[in-house]
Amino acid sequence: MKKIVLFASGGGSNAEQIMQYFDGKEAYSVVGVLTNNKNAGVIERAEKFDIPVQVFTREELNEGKVLQIVNEFAPDLIVLAGFLLKFPSDIIAAYPGKVINIHPALLPKYGGKGMYGINVHRAVLENKEKESGITIHYVNDNYDEGNIIYQHTVVIEHCTTPEEVALKVLALEHEHFPRVIEEILNK
Repeated sequence: MKKIVLFASGGGSNAEQIMQYFDGKEAYSVVGVLTNNKNAGVIERAEKFDIPVQVFTREELNEGKVLQIVNEFAPDLIVLAGFLLKFPSDIIAAYPGKVINIHPALLPKYGGKGMYGINVHRAVLENKEKESGITIHYVNDNYDEGNIIYQHTVVIEHCTTPEEVALKVLALEHEHFPRVIEEILNK
């Protein structure tokens, strides 16, 4: 069985889509959810699927304690699904080519420190882009600079608010992220 560990910081809608997609599939299992936010909505979502949750601090992330937790799960893939902290080098080094992230824009545009959530969608609109989309990429030591695995676009020329763009992009995330994870695990 291929094991997946999810990292999330917020509401967890992407994480829930992933948990639901793999629920009941014999070849795959989401074995744990890790979060840096004790109030994150992802905690309740994981509980619905009886998936164990570990809450950690920024210090524990940077001091190697989270790597120990990850090692106990022994994942085949680590998936960042709305995880907002810089991912630590020790985990990336311990799991080379096995840490992926989703970004709510078409990288390399609109990536980097501080470019997440509504900030991305606002920047896309301010630059009068006609389309946006999602980028699924490997994680390296720099924000949003890992090799691109998959991109998908959506037309946004009729959107007038960042929230409208966000809804279109989120629909792409929910549709494509779980399937791409499965494809990666099958390689």
